[in-house]
Amino acid sequence: MSPSHRTFSAPRVLSLLGLLAASAAVGTAHALRSRARRARAATPLDRVWHPRETVPLTAAEEDTFGQVVSRLSLGSAGRLR
Repeated sequence: MSPSHRTFSAPRVLSLLGLLAASAAVGTAHALRSRARRARAATPLDRVWHPRETVPLTAAEEDTFGQVVSRLSLGSAGRLR
């Protein structure tokens, strides 16, 4: 076995390379998540709704809401389907 082959298969070197790969993966995932969060935050909200606020709905909105709610039925496991 050549000396250079032995150097790269040493447990310390393999551990260091694994640690570098894991930290690069975590850093990349973090950067992608923060980029997506910034892109989402850049879209302005027309209006912020508070749960205690009551908003009168039009007849068309009530009809649409009723259609959506009627599709939300519990499946066999007790989860929404």
